[in-house]
Amino acid sequence: MRAMILAAGRGERMRPLTDTCPKPLIPAGGLPLIVWHLRALAKAGFREVIINHAWLGEQIESTLGDGSQWGLRLSYSPETSALETAGGIAKALDFFQGQPFLLMNGDIWSDWDPAQALVMAERLQAGPEQAWLILTPNPPHHPEGDFGMQEGQLHLCAKTLAGARSATLSGIGVYKPELFAHLPKDQPAKAAPLLHAAIERHQVLGSLHQGFWMDVGTPERLAQLNQHLESLAPSQ
Repeated sequence: MRAMILAAGRGERMRPLTDTCPKPLIPAGGLPLIVWHLRALAKAGFREVIINHAWLGEQIESTLGDGSQWGLRLSYSPETSALETAGGIAKALDFFQGQPFLLMNGDIWSDWDPAQALVMAERLQAGPEQAWLILTPNPPHHPEGDFGMQEGQLHLCAKTLAGARSATLSGIGVYKPELFAHLPKDQPAKAAPLLHAAIERHQVLGSLHQGFWMDVGTPERLAQLNQHLESLAPSQ
């Protein structure tokens, strides 16, 4: 199974830090954010990972290299300007060889175990579903959530559906390439419309991660993450 890390965003809310450093390379707990992902992927048995980039992308490639220091083989998908989530995936689609793949945002931190993606991919292969999303309880900065979950149901629904509780997309999910196959290779495209349409077709599964997760989108949340990682240090 292969993985993709999204690392093409400008990181406007993190300025001035991101004026000279791409957001996935911002240190947290002594390591660049994206390196936490690479270490977790390697530990889970992944070997092939592709990273898209746009803003200051040459820094990402020069810092991470070929990935051998983590036991990975890194490929890169450079974008002249950021293509959004779905557009970035469409550009890199051939990398996945027609198989389900794990997608992770490069600017999040979570204790979710990527090894779970292997089971999720098997489930997707066996059925008509096109994605399995990892959701998280709604954080204070996003109280309305993104998608709906129903008690005892794996399939996601609209968050406005009666009886559903809303949850927030964590930036982690397993996808079938076919969800993006109709998109042009070099045009920006958002993932949300594709996911909402697939949810209406009952083709999206979801799990709620109750562990630690943070969207490191502001200097304040970066400070919170550093505090969390400091609290873990004695037990590591």
